[in-house]
This record gives sequence, structure tokens and C-alpha cells, in this order.
Amino acid sequence: MSRGKSSLVDGEINDNENVSDLEKNKMSLSAGDSEEMRLENNIQLNRNGDDTTKTIQLYKRRWFIVLLFSSYSLCNSFQWIQYGIINNIFMRFYGVESFTIDWMSMIYMLTYIPFIFPVTWLLDKKGLRIIALVATAMNCAGTWIKVTSVRPDLFAVTMLGQFCCSLAQVFILGMPSKIASVWFGSEEVSTACSIGVFGNQLGIAIGFLVPPILVPNVEDMDQLAYHISIMFYITAGVATLLFLLVVIVFQERPELPPTQAQATARCIPPEQYSYTASILRLLRNKPFLLLILTYGLNVGCFYAVGTLLNRMIIEHYPGEELNAGRIGLTIVIAGMVGSLICGIWLDRTKTYKQTTLAVYLMSFVGMLVYAFTLSLGHLWVVFLTAGALGFFMTGYLPLGFEFGVELTYPECEGTSSGLLNCSAQVFGIIFTICQGKIIDNYGTLAGNIFLCVFLFIGSRSKALHLCLRRHYRHPGLIPGCITTRP
Repeated sequence: MSRGKSSLVDGEINDNENVSDLEKNKMSLSAGDSEEMRLENNIQLNRNGDDTTKTIQLYKRRWFIVLLFSSYSLCNSFQWIQYGIINNIFMRFYGVESFTIDWMSMIYMLTYIPFIFPVTWLLDKKGLRIIALVATAMNCAGTWIKVTSVRPDLFAVTMLGQFCCSLAQVFILGMPSKIASVWFGSEEVSTACSIGVFGNQLGIAIGFLVPPILVPNVEDMDQLAYHISIMFYITAGVATLLFLLVVIVFQERPELPPTQAQATARCIPPEQYSYTASILRLLRNKPFLLLILTYGLNVGCFYAVGTLLNRMIIEHYPGEELNAGRIGLTIVIAGMVGSLICGIWLDRTKTYKQTTLAVYLMSFVGMLVYAFTLSLGHLWVVFLTAGALGFFMTGYLPLGFEFGVELTYPECEGTSSGLLNCSAQVFGIIFTICQGKIIDNYGTLAGNIFLCVFLFIGSRSKALHLCLRRHYRHPGLIPGCITTRP
């Protein structure tokens, strides 16, 4: 956001007359003010024709809000993969087929598709706090249901618990860009969004690493039940603590807006915003539709790889459940590094098209290398290729969110993120089922080449996306949710 030269037509906001008041405002802060309420940036905005003076402030609390969100996102995403990464162990404990355990991960994808639109509408109408409360409550309930399911004849109960957690995920995935725009300045939104996505990725990383450690592949069923219950109790305790923290401290929005766009958004009556009209505008936005396709292909491939990783590793390296988890951890940790680097890069350069195309092409190359090195018999090679794949494939997640917000400004961030995630879930289910069947019949190499084909299609589509001309940051303001974009 430019300092001292900003103006918005139609309810114009000017800050150039008041930048000189910055020092006065800093001097007016009393010594007894809370440290978290001390502003890091203070710009006075006057609305023409109105005596009301509005203040833009950045609060230290914004970092606590995004970290709390990141924490409960972590707790939820951990449970997405906690069954799949020890697929063979849960198969034996509950006496079900491998494909049935795959559904413990795919239920996260399936639940998202029908519920995303009502949840996005609720986010637009009720705001961040209500969505955070529902998400953590559902997640907490799901974890305690799973605590009661540690018996071989109670697979239906553990599936119910997983369903509750998958429903909580619907209230989580679309929030990073919304939190970034409501709480952060325009020069921080990509970094803040990356931190929000970071929690989800860290949870998946822990989900790859911890279950093989807590639940070893022991023969005695009573001992196995004990290990599973320990994992479920730890998860339930963490989920309960996070729910209480959200109830006590999670704030809807800062007292004063962080950007001009948010200041303007607060002046627009909610009844002027039509959720249906917003969806229709997005579906007529050709560059965004192309992004929906390419984002879904990339992230759907990641979901399939994560869900089936245990099966792929065990086929070539029998008895290596623990290393399967560590390889999954490597994929996600590398992706977290990629996410943060890409977020900082975008904040500085705003080269959305070029960056997303480069990352997408490298995801395709990484998948190709991983496919042909998996069966070489050297685990250290798998670790290296999986890390390279994760750096680009998982690192693409926040890029897609932020590019989507840029393409659809000034539509609501939650709406564009919801549509992107919906595409990812659809492709995730399709790819997981198809790749699983291909692995069963033709082996892991054929299954991974199947994913490579679709990443190649996505790369070609991305190149087409680069050729489409579209101006971001529209000068006009559509009534409703407005992002931090200047």
C-alpha cells in the first residue's frame, strides 16, 4: 500500500493530508496503553464530506491471531493423515481393506465439497470468530469420539470421529487469506497467508512422523489398542486446549482497520453484498477458472501422494513404516520452506504469474524424478527426491491462494479460496482412487506416471494462463468484502 498518495473513488479516502499527523498520534499514546495495542503504523484517513476521522493501525495481536489459527489448523490436518500413514496397522486392527483406510483420508476431501458454499456464506455473514469457534468445537468433538473407538469392532465410531474432524476442516481451509486481509497490512498479506497455510502443512508433517512412532506394528492386539488410544488421547487434549484458547482470546477483527480497503469495507452496509452474485462473477472470470483447474490438479496430486505414501514405500521397502512417515515429513517440511520463501518473494515482487508457472513446472519435474527413483532400492535417494517434490508441490499452496485473491479482487478472499480448495478436493478424491487402483494392478511406477501426466497438463494450462491479460486491483469497488489490495 502506498503511503501518502492513496485515494479511492466513490466514498474517497485520502491520507496525504494527514501523514504529517503521524508523530502527533504517536505522542498521544498513554504510557499505560497495552503493549499489544501499540500501533506499528498509524495513518489518518479523512472521508470527503464527512467529519469522521478514521485511523489505520497494525496491532501486535495480529501475530497471535494468525499463530492461534495456524495451531488449530495444525491439529486438524494432523488427523487427515494419521490413519493413512500407518495404513497396514489400522487394516489389521479394524479388520478392513486398504481401500477402506484410504477413505479415512478421502473423507476430508469428500466432506469439503458439499459444505464449502454454506460455510463460505457463513464466513461472509458472521465473520472470523464464529467460524473459528465452530471449527475448533467440531475438531474437539471428533477427537473425543475417536478416543471411544479403540476396539476392533468399532470402526464405524472411529469413522464418525474422522467425519467430525473433516467437517471442521471445511471451516479452516479458506481462512488464511481472510485473516491476512482483516488483520495485516498490504505489504504483509502474502507472508501472513503463508503462515496460515504453514500450520496446515506442519500438521500434515507431524501426521506423517508421529503415528508410526506412537503406534508401532506390534502383534499383540491389546498392546496395539493401547498405543492407538495414547495417540487419540494426546490429540484430544491438544484439540481441547486450542478450543478453549479460541473461546477466550480469538478476536473477530482489530478495533481499527489495517488498510484503506478494510476501512472502506467497514463503511459498506452488509445488505449491499450478494453472495450469489459474487459466486457468479467468479465463475465468469476466465483467468480464475483456469487457476481453479491448475490448482486442483497440483494439490490433488499432493493429496494422492500423501494418502498412498505408506502403500508405495512398503511395496518397495517392506517393514519401513517409520521411514515412510519420515519421507512424508520430508515432503511437507520442504514444502513449508517453499511456502515461506514464495510468500516473501511475492510480497516483494508481486510476480504472481511467473512465480506460479515456475513452481508448477518444477512440481512436474519433481514428480517425474520421484516416480523413476522410488524403486531403486536406496531410501536416501527417495528422501532427496521426495524433498525436492515437496518443496515445489506443497510450496504451491499459498501461491494459489494469493494469486486467486489477486485475480478476483475485490471479491471476498474466503470465496475464492473456497473454490480453489473445492477443486483440490475433487481432484484429490479422483487421483487417490485412480492411483490406488493403478498401484494395485500395475505397480507404483504406473501410478506415479499417472500423476505426472496430469501435472504436465496443469503446466501447459499454466503457460496459457501466463498469456491471458487481466488487470488486478480494480479501481472500482464492488459492494461487499474488500481485500487489502490497494
